[in-house]
Order: sequence, then structure tokens, then C-alpha cells
Amino acid sequence: MRILFVTSSRIGDAVISCGILEALRQSHPQARFTIACGTVAAGVFTRFPALDRLIIFKKERFDLHWARLWTKLVPQIWDLAVDVRGSGLTLALAARKRRILRGGRRPGRRYAQLAAALGYDPPPLPVVWTAPADEAKAAALLGEGPFIALAPTANWAGKLWPPERFINLFYELRRSLPGARAAVFGGPGAAEAAMAAPVLAGLPGALDLTGRLTLPEAAACLRRASLFVGNDSGLMHLAAAAGAPTLGLFGRSRASEYAPAGPRTAIAVAPGPEGEAPMAGLSVEAAAAAALALLGRGP
Repeated sequence: MRILFVTSSRIGDAVISCGILEALRQSHPQARFTIACGTVAAGVFTRFPALDRLIIFKKERFDLHWARLWTKLVPQIWDLAVDVRGSGLTLALAARKRRILRGGRRPGRRYAQLAAALGYDPPPLPVVWTAPADEAKAAALLGEGPFIALAPTANWAGKLWPPERFINLFYELRRSLPGARAAVFGGPGAAEAAMAAPVLAGLPGALDLTGRLTLPEAAACLRRASLFVGNDSGLMHLAAAAGAPTLGLFGRSRASEYAPAGPRTAIAVAPGPEGEAPMAGLSVEAAAAAALALLGRGP
């Protein structure tokens, strides 16, 4: 059985789609999967156990990337074609069954929207896949003892919590996690490094993991975290899917749709209209209270 899975070009949305991808693998254990995704998100799927082919596309003007992708997919007859992008691409392919998520915004959690499109109820939580080499690298990097993962980066400035508040929050939380170390996570590139730099400067001795890990390696590291605190970002979704106690920070994005989905998650939201509240309105005290409640250490 051959299954085509067309998913996102962003890390966070790609991770969110992994719950239904794993559910498909479990319900079709003999199937081989072709996954099409954007360049940045490719690492989300490299360890997928039933992967036959990973096709990476880069967005082009006039949506030419869809035409290029179509030429790679059209020779095959697909037993099932799943498109969580709502692109309509699969309508131009030979497929015995299709599942296409409608485009546009709708109420409810994003991972539940995807599950509803495929008929899963309850919706499966997102997952991550790692290899023994990823776990070995995480163990070598992190060693023993508790650590708090901090992710002060995001894909646009409106999602950024002020860096000094990450610093103050770490020291506040360390009172309840004696001996905890800080590990700062971020993606590759100068922009991510610049966003992480003030937090690293304010936390001498913190482990700098910005731009140094593949996505499976990052997932393996995050799985070991005593707590993850981060802006609404791909790393936040990766941490939640990896099973880390995950606190997502929200203000200028919609927690009702993109709150972290995983076995142990919580949110801290800036006061104001959803999706419009400045991140500066979120206090250290509010974030600390949410984090301690998540850890079962609240008042």
C-alpha cells in the first residue's frame, strides 16, 4: 500500500500533523509513505519508520512549486493521498482515496482539525520520531541532572517574550528545581542566534544549543527536559510532542488554535484580546505560576 502525505513548510505545523501520520502508520502497518514537505520542516520526518520517500519543496513565485511537486508524484497511483495543506494537489493525482483539509481558519485546536478531516475521534496527539544516535547525542550533551529548556526565538517579532523575562523566570523556577541548569534552544542562522544571545548572556553557564542540532536531535534533547518554556514556535510544538512538560507563551498568536499539544502542556497568555495582546503584557509571575502548576508544584 502506498500513501502520500502532503504537509507543511513550517516546523510547528509539520509537527502538529505527525499525530495523524502516526495514526495512519499504525492502522496501515504494511504501507510505505511518501511525504512532501517544505525545506525547513524536512527534519521532522527523517526518522519516520515507514518512510519510503521524502520530497522537499521550496516555495516559488506563482505557486510553481506545486507544479514541480506534481510532476514527481503523478507517475504513481496512490492508495491514499492525504493533503493537510488544502492545496488541491491530490485532485490532480491518481488516487483510490483522498483526504484533503479545507483551507482557511476554523475554530478549535489545529491538531484536532486535522484529525477530524481523517475521521479520527479522539484526535491523536502529535508525536516525534528519533533514532538511537539522536538519543546518544542528547545524553552526551546533557549529562545527568535536571535542566530547564528555554526557547526565546520565534518566526516573527510579535511572538517574542522579552529576553530578560526568560532570565528572571529561570532563576524563579530554579527555586523549585534545585540544581537545574538552563539549556537554550534555537534554530539555525544569524537571526535565531541574535534572538537567543541576550538570554545566553544573562545566564552564565547555560548550554547553548542554538543552531547546533538536527530536529530529531533537538527532540531527543527536549524529551529529557524537566521543563520547557518557549514562545509559540516550532520548538514549542516539538517539545510538547516529545513529551516534555511544555509551557507555551502566547500573546500575538492564537492559543485556542496553536497551544502546545502533548501529554503534559500548559499555556501562559498575555492579557488582552486573543491574538492581539502584546507579549510584554505577560509577567514573569504569571509564567512562573503556570509553569509550577504544570509541574505540580503550585500553591
